Amino acid sequence: MAVVYSREINGEILTLAASGWTYNFSFVLYDHETETMWLPVNVGDGGPNSCGCVMWGFAGPFAGRFLHAYPSSNTNWNIWWPEHPDTKIMKTE
Repeated sequence: MAVVYSREINGEILTLAASGWTYNFSFVLYDHETETMWLPVNVGDGGPNSCGCVMWGFAGPFAGRFLHAYPSSNTNWNIWWPEHPDTKIMKTE
């Protein structure tokens, strides 16, 4: 399952990268700016008041803070294009 996370915290845009570590079969990211370590976690019970999936800062200056997920979906181009005909793509040589 793909998830899209916000990279903004305290008005700052973070640059996230793979740390090379995993925890409980989940990837661990870190941000270049503060070297905070981020782990994807599920918050809540999945009900209507649940927060869903977030990135949790567990080590570093943003420890205890969260990066929230954006709504997203997994699809393919044949399904996406008819529903979003104004989509722009980048072509590389």
